Amino acid sequence: MTNNRPKPDDRSDNVEKLQDMVQNTIENIEESQETIQFASGEEKTAIEAKNHRREESIEAMRSEIQDEASDRQSGNI
Repeated sequence: MTNNRPKPDDRSDNVEKLQDMVQNTIENIEESQETIQFASGEEKTAIEAKNHRREESIEAMRSEIQDEASDRQSGNI
């Protein structure tokens, strides 16, 4: 007999997970900045565009961190 009930929503460690994701994304940006100097014009443009999207993702993750931390402080988690 299989339990088909969904697992409860455990958001208790979301802040930490999001912080790890931000740190990993920052490291990816830094690594790509090191390789961009060896890239051709087209590759350089693609890397810059990807880094721009990464920066936008970081902003969104930081906003979500604030929301999660606020929820945690107010006892909603």
